[in-house]
Amino acid sequence: MTAETAPKKPKDLEARIAKGFVDRDANDIAATEAMMAKIREVYELYGFAAVETPFIEYTDALGKFLPDQDRPNAGVFSFQDDDDQWLSLRYDLTAPLARFYAENHERLPKPYRSYRAGWVFRNEKPGPGRYRQFMQFDADTVGAASVAADAEICMMAADTLEALGIKRGDYVIKVNNRKVLDGVMEAAGVREDQKLTVLRAIDKADKFPPEEIKKLLMEGRKDESGDFTKGAGLSEEGAAFVLLTLSLSGRADGAPSTRFAGLIERLSGTVGVGGFVELDSIEALVRAAGYGPDRIRIDPSVVRGLEYYTGPVFEAELTFEVKGEDGRPIRFGSVGGGGRYDGLVSRFLPEPAPATGFSIGVSRLLAALKAVNSPIVAAAAKPGPVVVVAMDKDAAAMAGYQQLVSTLRKAGIAAEMYLGSAGMKPQMKYADRRGSCCVVIQGSNERNAGVVQIKDLVMGATITGIKDRAEYLAAQAEAQFTVPVADLVAGVRRVLARRSG
Repeated sequence: MTAETAPKKPKDLEARIAKGFVDRDANDIAATEAMMAKIREVYELYGFAAVETPFIEYTDALGKFLPDQDRPNAGVFSFQDDDDQWLSLRYDLTAPLARFYAENHERLPKPYRSYRAGWVFRNEKPGPGRYRQFMQFDADTVGAASVAADAEICMMAADTLEALGIKRGDYVIKVNNRKVLDGVMEAAGVREDQKLTVLRAIDKADKFPPEEIKKLLMEGRKDESGDFTKGAGLSEEGAAFVLLTLSLSGRADGAPSTRFAGLIERLSGTVGVGGFVELDSIEALVRAAGYGPDRIRIDPSVVRGLEYYTGPVFEAELTFEVKGEDGRPIRFGSVGGGGRYDGLVSRFLPEPAPATGFSIGVSRLLAALKAVNSPIVAAAAKPGPVVVVAMDKDAAAMAGYQQLVSTLRKAGIAAEMYLGSAGMKPQMKYADRRGSCCVVIQGSNERNAGVVQIKDLVMGATITGIKDRAEYLAAQAEAQFTVPVADLVAGVRRVLARRSG
Protein backbone atom coordinates (compact mmCIF):
# COMPACT_ATOMS: atom_id res chain seq x y z
CA MET A 1 0.00 0.00 0.00
CA THR A 2 1.44 3.36 -1.03
CA ALA A 3 1.03 6.70 0.68
CA GLU A 4 -1.37 7.70 -2.10
CA THR A 5 -3.69 4.68 -1.57
CA ALA A 6 -3.59 4.58 2.26
CA PRO A 7 -6.91 5.57 3.83
CA LYS A 8 -6.92 9.09 5.16
CA LYS A 9 -7.46 9.67 8.85
CA PRO A 10 -10.88 11.11 9.62
CA LYS A 11 -10.90 14.64 10.95
CA ASP A 12 -11.39 15.01 14.67
CA LEU A 13 -15.10 15.22 15.51
CA GLU A 14 -16.38 17.89 17.85
CA ALA A 15 -19.36 17.00 20.04
CA ARG A 16 -21.69 19.99 19.71
CA ILE A 17 -25.41 20.55 19.57
CA ALA A 18 -26.93 22.33 16.57
CA LYS A 19 -27.76 26.02 17.04
CA GLY A 20 -31.29 26.65 18.20
CA PHE A 21 -31.75 23.22 19.76
CA VAL A 22 -31.48 22.05 23.37
CA ASP A 23 -30.99 18.78 25.26
CA ARG A 24 -33.33 17.86 28.12
CA ASP A 25 -32.47 15.85 31.21
CA ALA A 26 -34.63 13.40 33.19
CA ASN A 27 -35.94 16.07 35.58
CA ASP A 28 -37.07 18.35 32.75
CA ILE A 29 -38.76 15.46 30.97
CA ALA A 30 -40.56 14.32 34.14
CA ALA A 31 -41.72 17.87 34.93
CA THR A 32 -42.92 18.38 31.36
CA GLU A 33 -44.89 15.14 31.40
CA ALA A 34 -46.49 16.03 34.74
CA MET A 35 -47.45 19.47 33.46
CA MET A 36 -48.88 18.10 30.23
CA ALA A 37 -50.89 15.48 32.12
CA LYS A 38 -52.61 18.28 34.04
CA ILE A 39 -53.25 20.29 30.87
CA ARG A 40 -54.70 17.17 29.23
CA GLU A 41 -56.96 16.67 32.24
CA VAL A 42 -58.45 20.18 31.88
CA TYR A 43 -58.83 19.91 28.11
CA GLU A 44 -60.67 16.61 28.46
CA LEU A 45 -62.87 18.13 31.17
CA TYR A 46 -64.04 20.55 28.47
CA GLY A 47 -64.81 17.67 26.09
CA PHE A 48 -61.75 17.86 23.85
CA ALA A 49 -60.35 14.56 22.53
CA ALA A 50 -56.78 13.69 21.56
CA VAL A 51 -55.53 13.45 17.99
CA GLU A 52 -51.98 13.17 16.67
CA THR A 53 -50.62 14.33 13.32
CA PRO A 54 -47.18 13.64 11.76
CA PHE A 55 -44.12 15.83 12.21
CA ILE A 56 -43.92 16.14 8.42
CA GLU A 57 -46.56 17.47 6.02
CA TYR A 58 -46.66 18.38 2.35
CA THR A 59 -45.36 21.93 2.15
CA ASP A 60 -48.35 23.25 0.20
CA ALA A 61 -50.72 21.79 2.83
CA LEU A 62 -49.00 23.69 5.62
CA GLY A 63 -49.60 26.93 3.76
CA LYS A 64 -47.83 30.25 3.77
CA PHE A 65 -48.69 31.42 7.25
CA LEU A 66 -45.45 31.27 9.18
CA PRO A 67 -45.01 34.32 11.45
CA ASP A 68 -42.01 36.64 11.47
CA GLN A 69 -41.00 35.90 7.90
CA ASP A 70 -41.12 38.26 4.93
CA ARG A 71 -40.74 35.38 2.49
CA PRO A 72 -43.45 32.67 2.58
CA ASN A 73 -42.13 29.33 3.86
CA ALA A 74 -38.65 30.79 4.39
CA GLY A 75 -38.83 29.80 8.05
CA VAL A 76 -39.60 26.10 7.66
CA PHE A 77 -37.30 23.09 7.34
CA SER A 78 -38.13 21.60 3.93
CA PHE A 79 -36.83 18.87 1.65
CA GLN A 80 -37.89 16.91 -1.45
CA ASP A 81 -38.77 13.21 -1.42
CA ASP A 82 -38.07 10.64 -4.17
CA ASP A 83 -41.14 11.82 -6.08
CA ASP A 84 -39.90 15.42 -6.08
CA GLN A 85 -42.70 16.37 -3.68
CA TRP A 86 -41.80 19.15 -1.23
CA LEU A 87 -42.19 18.15 2.42
CA SER A 88 -41.75 20.31 5.54
CA LEU A 89 -41.41 19.84 9.26
CA ARG A 90 -44.55 21.31 10.83
CA TYR A 91 -44.08 24.83 12.22
CA ASP A 92 -47.19 24.72 14.42
CA LEU A 93 -49.97 22.26 15.29
CA THR A 94 -52.84 24.22 13.74
CA ALA A 95 -52.01 23.92 10.04
CA PRO A 96 -51.71 20.10 10.30
CA LEU A 97 -55.08 20.05 12.11
CA ALA A 98 -56.63 21.93 9.19
CA ARG A 99 -55.33 19.27 6.80
CA PHE A 100 -56.51 16.43 9.09
CA TYR A 101 -60.01 17.86 9.48
CA ALA A 102 -60.43 18.52 5.76
CA GLU A 103 -59.21 15.03 4.88
CA ASN A 104 -61.51 13.32 7.42
CA HIS A 105 -64.39 15.75 7.86
CA GLU A 106 -67.06 13.36 6.58
CA ARG A 107 -66.50 10.93 9.49
CA LEU A 108 -65.77 13.49 12.22
CA PRO A 109 -68.40 14.94 14.60
CA LYS A 110 -69.22 18.57 13.93
CA PRO A 111 -68.19 20.73 15.64
CA TYR A 112 -64.95 18.81 16.04
CA ARG A 113 -63.14 19.37 19.35
CA SER A 114 -59.57 18.08 19.64
CA TYR A 115 -56.28 18.64 21.40
CA ARG A 116 -52.73 17.89 20.26
CA ALA A 117 -49.29 18.07 21.82
CA GLY A 118 -45.94 17.79 20.12
CA TRP A 119 -42.76 19.29 18.72
CA VAL A 120 -42.81 22.03 16.11
CA PHE A 121 -39.89 23.43 14.14
CA ARG A 122 -38.90 26.90 12.93
CA ASN A 123 -35.96 27.52 10.61
CA GLU A 124 -35.32 30.93 12.10
CA LYS A 125 -32.43 32.77 13.68
CA PRO A 126 -32.03 31.35 17.20
CA GLY A 127 -31.55 33.57 20.23
CA PRO A 128 -31.96 33.60 24.02
CA GLY A 129 -35.12 31.64 24.79
CA ARG A 130 -35.85 31.29 21.08
CA TYR A 131 -35.38 27.77 19.77
CA ARG A 132 -35.78 26.06 16.42
CA GLN A 133 -37.52 23.11 18.08
CA PHE A 134 -40.09 23.58 20.81
CA MET A 135 -43.23 21.93 22.13
CA GLN A 136 -46.80 23.19 21.93
CA PHE A 137 -50.06 21.93 23.43
CA ASP A 138 -53.14 22.99 21.45
CA ALA A 139 -56.91 22.71 21.73
CA ASP A 140 -59.23 23.67 18.85
CA THR A 141 -62.89 23.67 17.89
CA VAL A 142 -63.59 23.33 14.15
CA GLY A 143 -67.08 23.89 12.76
CA ALA A 144 -68.41 26.44 15.30
CA ALA A 145 -69.00 29.97 14.01
CA SER A 146 -70.40 31.30 17.30
CA VAL A 147 -68.18 33.47 19.49
CA ALA A 148 -69.37 31.22 22.32
CA ALA A 149 -66.62 28.85 21.13
CA ASP A 150 -64.07 31.65 21.52
CA ALA A 151 -65.36 32.48 25.00
CA GLU A 152 -65.08 28.83 26.00
CA ILE A 153 -61.45 28.68 24.84
CA CYS A 154 -60.66 31.68 27.04
CA MET A 155 -62.30 30.08 30.06
CA MET A 156 -60.43 26.84 29.45
CA ALA A 157 -57.13 28.72 29.22
CA ALA A 158 -57.78 30.37 32.59
CA ASP A 159 -58.76 27.06 34.20
CA THR A 160 -55.63 25.40 32.81
CA LEU A 161 -53.26 27.96 34.31
CA GLU A 162 -54.91 27.69 37.71
CA ALA A 163 -54.85 23.89 37.57
CA LEU A 164 -51.09 24.14 37.01
CA GLY A 165 -50.59 26.19 40.15
CA ILE A 166 -50.64 29.74 38.74
CA LYS A 167 -52.55 31.74 41.33
CA ARG A 168 -55.44 34.00 40.42
CA GLY A 169 -53.99 37.48 40.04
CA ASP A 170 -50.71 36.12 38.67
CA TYR A 171 -52.12 35.71 35.16
CA VAL A 172 -54.69 37.22 32.83
CA ILE A 173 -56.26 36.04 29.56
CA LYS A 174 -56.33 39.07 27.29
CA VAL A 175 -58.81 39.15 24.40
CA ASN A 176 -58.93 41.31 21.27
CA ASN A 177 -60.29 40.92 17.76
CA ARG A 178 -58.45 40.95 14.44
CA LYS A 179 -61.31 42.98 13.03
CA VAL A 180 -60.43 45.72 15.54
CA LEU A 181 -56.80 45.53 14.42
CA ASP A 182 -57.84 45.64 10.77
CA GLY A 183 -59.98 48.69 11.55
CA VAL A 184 -57.02 50.37 13.28
CA MET A 185 -54.83 49.74 10.24
CA GLU A 186 -57.49 51.07 7.90
CA ALA A 187 -57.90 54.21 10.04
CA ALA A 188 -54.10 54.60 10.13
CA GLY A 189 -53.91 54.49 6.32
CA VAL A 190 -52.03 51.17 6.15
CA ARG A 191 -51.88 49.76 2.63
CA GLU A 192 -52.57 46.09 1.89
CA ASP A 193 -48.90 45.37 1.23
CA GLN A 194 -47.96 46.92 4.62
CA LYS A 195 -50.46 45.07 6.83
CA LEU A 196 -48.46 41.96 7.61
CA THR A 197 -45.36 43.99 8.50
CA VAL A 198 -47.42 46.24 10.76
CA LEU A 199 -48.95 43.24 12.55
CA ARG A 200 -45.51 41.72 13.08
CA ALA A 201 -44.26 45.03 14.45
CA ILE A 202 -47.01 45.52 17.02
CA ASP A 203 -46.88 41.82 17.92
CA LYS A 204 -43.47 42.65 19.42
CA ALA A 205 -44.93 45.24 21.78
CA ASP A 206 -44.23 42.98 24.76
CA LYS A 207 -40.54 42.71 23.80
CA PHE A 208 -39.58 46.25 22.72
CA PRO A 209 -40.36 49.75 24.05
CA PRO A 210 -42.71 52.01 22.00
CA GLU A 211 -39.84 53.90 20.34
CA GLU A 212 -38.49 50.63 18.92
CA ILE A 213 -41.94 49.56 17.73
CA LYS A 214 -42.26 52.93 16.04
CA LYS A 215 -39.07 52.21 14.08
CA LEU A 216 -40.56 48.91 12.90
CA LEU A 217 -43.72 50.73 11.87
CA MET A 218 -41.76 53.36 9.94
CA GLU A 219 -38.22 53.14 8.53
CA GLY A 220 -37.01 49.90 10.16
CA ARG A 221 -34.86 48.81 13.08
CA LYS A 222 -31.29 47.57 13.58
CA ASP A 223 -30.81 45.17 16.50
CA GLU A 224 -27.81 44.79 18.81
CA SER A 225 -26.13 42.31 16.44
CA GLY A 226 -26.37 44.75 13.56
CA ASP A 227 -29.14 42.89 11.72
CA PHE A 228 -31.65 45.22 10.10
CA THR A 229 -35.40 44.58 10.05
CA LYS A 230 -37.23 46.42 7.31
CA GLY A 231 -40.03 48.69 8.55
CA ALA A 232 -43.61 48.95 7.35
CA GLY A 233 -43.06 52.43 5.93
CA LEU A 234 -45.95 54.15 7.72
CA SER A 235 -46.16 57.89 8.04
CA GLU A 236 -45.47 59.61 11.35
CA GLU A 237 -49.21 60.12 11.85
CA GLY A 238 -50.09 56.53 10.96
CA ALA A 239 -47.46 55.08 13.28
CA ALA A 240 -48.61 57.39 16.10
CA PHE A 241 -52.21 56.17 15.76
CA VAL A 242 -51.15 52.52 15.91
CA LEU A 243 -49.02 53.19 18.99
CA LEU A 244 -51.94 55.05 20.61
CA THR A 245 -54.09 51.94 20.19
CA LEU A 246 -51.44 49.84 21.92
CA SER A 247 -51.52 52.11 24.98
CA LEU A 248 -55.31 52.15 25.44
CA SER A 249 -56.71 51.05 28.79
CA GLY A 250 -60.35 52.11 28.38
CA ARG A 251 -63.00 53.08 30.94
CA ALA A 252 -63.66 50.86 33.93
CA ASP A 253 -67.43 50.45 33.42
CA GLY A 254 -69.77 49.10 30.77
CA ALA A 255 -69.33 46.72 27.86
CA PRO A 256 -66.16 46.88 25.72
CA SER A 257 -67.95 48.98 23.08
CA THR A 258 -68.77 51.48 25.84
CA ARG A 259 -65.39 51.44 27.57
CA PHE A 260 -63.53 52.02 24.31
CA ALA A 261 -66.05 54.40 22.78
CA GLY A 262 -63.30 56.84 21.79
CA LEU A 263 -61.51 54.23 19.73
CA ILE A 264 -64.76 53.02 18.14
CA GLU A 265 -65.45 56.58 17.04
CA ARG A 266 -62.08 56.67 15.28
CA LEU A 267 -62.89 53.29 13.67
CA SER A 268 -66.30 54.37 12.34
CA GLY A 269 -66.95 52.89 8.91
CA THR A 270 -64.36 50.10 9.37
CA VAL A 271 -64.66 46.41 10.31
CA GLY A 272 -63.35 47.38 13.74
CA VAL A 273 -66.84 48.30 14.90
CA GLY A 274 -68.07 44.75 14.21
CA GLY A 275 -65.09 43.44 16.11
CA PHE A 276 -66.20 45.26 19.23
CA VAL A 277 -69.70 43.75 18.88
CA GLU A 278 -68.09 40.30 19.08
CA LEU A 279 -65.97 41.37 22.06
CA ASP A 280 -69.15 42.52 23.83
CA SER A 281 -70.61 39.02 23.36
CA ILE A 282 -67.47 37.25 24.57
CA GLU A 283 -67.26 39.36 27.70
CA ALA A 284 -70.95 38.80 28.49
CA LEU A 285 -70.50 35.03 28.15
CA VAL A 286 -67.40 34.74 30.35
CA ARG A 287 -68.87 37.03 33.02
CA ALA A 288 -72.05 34.94 33.10
CA ALA A 289 -69.86 31.87 33.73
CA GLY A 290 -68.18 33.60 36.69
CA TYR A 291 -64.90 34.71 35.08
CA GLY A 292 -64.15 38.25 36.19
CA PRO A 293 -61.78 40.82 34.66
CA ASP A 294 -59.04 39.57 36.98
CA ARG A 295 -59.02 36.37 34.88
CA ILE A 296 -60.30 37.32 31.39
CA ARG A 297 -60.04 40.89 30.11
CA ILE A 298 -60.72 42.69 26.84
CA ASP A 299 -57.59 44.51 25.64
CA PRO A 300 -57.41 46.19 22.18
CA SER A 301 -53.60 46.18 22.33
CA VAL A 302 -53.37 42.38 22.02
CA VAL A 303 -51.98 41.22 18.68
CA ARG A 304 -51.54 37.72 17.33
CA GLY A 305 -49.18 37.96 14.38
CA LEU A 306 -50.21 34.90 12.41
CA GLU A 307 -51.71 35.86 9.10
CA TYR A 308 -54.56 33.38 9.32
CA TYR A 309 -56.43 34.89 12.31
CA THR A 310 -59.79 36.35 11.28
CA GLY A 311 -61.66 37.25 14.48
CA PRO A 312 -61.14 37.10 18.26
CA VAL A 313 -57.55 36.58 19.40
CA PHE A 314 -56.31 35.61 22.88
CA GLU A 315 -53.12 35.93 24.89
CA ALA A 316 -52.36 34.13 28.17
CA GLU A 317 -50.03 36.44 30.07
CA LEU A 318 -48.28 35.88 33.39
CA THR A 319 -48.18 39.07 35.43
CA PHE A 320 -45.81 38.18 38.29
CA GLU A 321 -42.13 39.03 38.39
CA VAL A 322 -39.15 36.82 39.25
CA LYS A 323 -35.47 37.61 39.56
CA GLY A 324 -33.32 36.76 36.56
CA GLU A 325 -29.77 35.39 36.67
CA ASP A 326 -28.48 38.95 36.98
CA GLY A 327 -30.78 39.64 39.93
CA ARG A 328 -33.03 42.01 37.99
CA PRO A 329 -36.81 41.48 37.96
CA ILE A 330 -38.23 39.90 34.81
CA ARG A 331 -41.72 38.92 33.68
CA PHE A 332 -42.50 35.79 31.71
CA GLY A 333 -45.25 37.56 29.78
CA SER A 334 -47.07 35.45 27.22
CA VAL A 335 -47.10 31.66 27.71
CA GLY A 336 -49.84 30.90 25.19
CA GLY A 337 -52.28 32.35 22.74
CA GLY A 338 -54.61 31.70 19.87
CA GLY A 339 -57.68 32.94 18.10
CA ARG A 340 -60.26 32.40 15.39
CA TYR A 341 -59.05 31.27 11.97
CA ASP A 342 -62.12 30.80 9.77
CA GLY A 343 -60.20 30.61 6.50
CA LEU A 344 -57.47 28.07 7.24
CA VAL A 345 -59.53 24.86 7.06
CA SER A 346 -61.77 26.19 4.30
CA ARG A 347 -58.80 26.25 1.91
CA PHE A 348 -59.30 22.52 1.45
CA LEU A 349 -63.12 22.41 1.37
CA PRO A 350 -65.92 23.82 -0.79
CA GLU A 351 -67.92 24.90 2.28
CA PRO A 352 -67.01 27.18 5.22
CA ALA A 353 -65.20 25.60 8.17
CA PRO A 354 -64.99 28.17 10.99
CA ALA A 355 -62.44 27.35 13.68
CA THR A 356 -60.92 28.70 16.88
CA GLY A 357 -58.16 27.44 19.15
CA PHE A 358 -55.50 28.03 21.76
CA SER A 359 -51.85 26.99 21.99
CA ILE A 360 -49.64 26.74 25.08
CA GLY A 361 -45.87 27.18 24.81
CA VAL A 362 -44.82 24.19 26.91
CA SER A 363 -41.18 25.11 27.59
CA ARG A 364 -41.93 28.71 28.53
CA LEU A 365 -44.80 27.72 30.79
CA LEU A 366 -42.63 25.06 32.46
CA ALA A 367 -40.00 27.69 33.27
CA ALA A 368 -42.73 29.80 34.86
CA LEU A 369 -44.04 26.88 36.92
CA LYS A 370 -40.53 26.26 38.23
CA ALA A 371 -40.27 29.94 39.20
CA VAL A 372 -43.46 29.78 41.31
CA ASN A 373 -42.56 26.36 42.77
CA SER A 374 -45.64 24.71 41.34
CA PRO A 375 -46.47 21.56 43.34
CA ILE A 376 -47.04 19.73 40.06
CA VAL A 377 -43.43 20.29 38.99
CA ALA A 378 -42.07 19.58 42.47
CA ALA A 379 -43.96 16.28 42.67
CA ALA A 380 -42.53 15.22 39.31
CA ALA A 381 -38.95 15.18 40.64
CA LYS A 382 -38.12 11.56 41.37
CA PRO A 383 -35.09 10.14 43.16
CA GLY A 384 -32.66 8.04 41.20
CA PRO A 385 -32.63 4.24 41.49
CA VAL A 386 -31.28 2.34 44.47
CA VAL A 387 -27.74 1.27 43.54
CA VAL A 388 -26.49 -2.17 44.58
CA VAL A 389 -22.73 -1.76 44.95
CA ALA A 390 -20.58 -4.41 43.24
CA MET A 391 -17.98 -5.07 45.96
CA ASP A 392 -16.72 -8.31 44.42
CA LYS A 393 -16.45 -9.02 40.70
CA ASP A 394 -16.52 -12.84 40.63
CA ALA A 395 -19.43 -14.56 38.91
CA ALA A 396 -21.04 -15.86 42.11
CA ALA A 397 -20.98 -12.45 43.78
CA MET A 398 -22.34 -10.69 40.66
CA ALA A 399 -25.18 -13.22 40.50
CA GLY A 400 -25.99 -12.44 44.14
CA TYR A 401 -26.03 -8.69 43.47
CA GLN A 402 -28.35 -9.23 40.51
CA GLN A 403 -30.66 -11.22 42.77
CA LEU A 404 -30.80 -8.30 45.23
CA VAL A 405 -31.65 -5.93 42.38
CA SER A 406 -34.34 -8.29 41.13
CA THR A 407 -35.90 -8.47 44.60
CA LEU A 408 -36.17 -4.68 44.75
CA ARG A 409 -37.62 -4.40 41.25
CA LYS A 410 -40.26 -7.05 41.98
CA ALA A 411 -41.29 -4.91 44.95
CA GLY A 412 -41.74 -1.92 42.62
CA ILE A 413 -38.55 -0.15 43.70
CA ALA A 414 -36.31 1.23 40.94
CA ALA A 415 -32.90 -0.36 41.32
CA GLU A 416 -29.73 -1.16 39.41
CA MET A 417 -26.51 -3.08 39.96
CA TYR A 418 -23.32 -1.10 39.35
CA LEU A 419 -21.99 -2.40 36.03
CA GLY A 420 -18.75 -0.44 35.78
CA SER A 421 -15.26 -1.51 36.78
CA ALA A 422 -14.49 1.12 39.43
CA GLY A 423 -13.92 0.58 43.14
CA MET A 424 -16.01 1.48 46.18
CA LYS A 425 -15.52 5.28 46.32
CA PRO A 426 -16.26 5.88 42.62
CA GLN A 427 -19.35 3.68 42.96
CA MET A 428 -20.63 5.89 45.79
CA LYS A 429 -19.95 8.95 43.66
CA TYR A 430 -21.83 7.31 40.81
CA ALA A 431 -24.86 6.72 43.05
CA ASP A 432 -24.72 10.36 44.15
CA ARG A 433 -24.70 11.57 40.54
CA ARG A 434 -27.66 9.29 39.79
CA GLY A 435 -29.60 11.06 42.54
CA SER A 436 -29.97 7.83 44.52
CA CYS A 437 -31.42 7.98 48.02
CA CYS A 438 -29.48 4.94 49.15
CA VAL A 439 -27.08 2.19 48.18
CA VAL A 440 -27.06 -1.49 49.11
CA ILE A 441 -23.69 -2.92 50.16
CA GLN A 442 -22.82 -6.61 50.49
CA GLY A 443 -19.21 -7.68 50.79
CA SER A 444 -18.07 -11.22 51.51
CA ASN A 445 -18.63 -10.82 55.27
CA GLU A 446 -22.21 -9.63 54.78
CA ARG A 447 -22.86 -12.36 52.22
CA ASN A 448 -21.63 -15.08 54.60
CA ALA A 449 -23.82 -13.64 57.36
CA GLY A 450 -26.88 -13.37 55.09
CA VAL A 451 -27.23 -9.59 55.57
CA VAL A 452 -26.84 -6.35 53.62
CA GLN A 453 -25.88 -2.83 54.61
CA ILE A 454 -28.16 0.02 53.52
CA LYS A 455 -26.56 3.47 53.37
CA ASP A 456 -28.82 6.54 53.31
CA LEU A 457 -26.84 8.95 51.10
CA VAL A 458 -28.94 11.99 51.91
CA MET A 459 -28.80 11.53 55.68
CA GLY A 460 -25.14 10.62 55.49
CA ALA A 461 -24.37 13.97 53.88
CA THR A 462 -26.23 15.94 56.54
CA ILE A 463 -25.07 14.39 59.82
CA THR A 464 -21.50 15.70 59.59
CA GLY A 465 -22.64 18.98 61.10
CA ILE A 466 -24.01 17.39 64.29
CA LYS A 467 -21.84 18.44 67.25
CA ASP A 468 -23.38 16.30 70.02
CA ARG A 469 -21.71 12.86 70.05
CA ALA A 470 -24.74 10.89 71.23
CA GLU A 471 -26.96 12.57 68.67
CA TYR A 472 -24.36 11.98 65.97
CA LEU A 473 -24.03 8.26 66.77
CA ALA A 474 -27.82 7.84 66.74
CA ALA A 475 -28.04 9.57 63.36
CA GLN A 476 -25.12 7.56 62.04
CA ALA A 477 -26.90 4.35 63.01
CA GLU A 478 -29.88 5.45 60.93
CA ALA A 479 -27.72 6.66 58.03
CA GLN A 480 -26.11 3.22 57.60
CA PHE A 481 -27.66 0.09 59.06
CA THR A 482 -27.63 -3.67 58.54
CA VAL A 483 -30.66 -5.88 57.87
CA PRO A 484 -31.14 -9.55 56.92
CA VAL A 485 -31.39 -10.14 53.18
CA ALA A 486 -35.02 -11.16 53.73
CA ASP A 487 -35.70 -7.61 55.06
CA LEU A 488 -33.98 -5.81 52.15
CA VAL A 489 -37.22 -4.34 50.74
CA ALA A 490 -38.42 -3.15 54.15
CA GLY A 491 -35.06 -1.54 54.88
CA VAL A 492 -34.92 0.33 51.57
CA ARG A 493 -38.52 1.48 52.01
CA ARG A 494 -37.55 2.85 55.41
CA VAL A 495 -35.06 5.16 53.70
CA LEU A 496 -37.42 6.09 50.85
CA ALA A 497 -40.12 7.00 53.37
CA ARG A 498 -37.83 9.66 54.83
CA ARG A 499 -37.54 11.35 51.45
CA SER A 500 -41.26 11.25 50.65
CA GLY A 501 -42.27 12.36 54.11
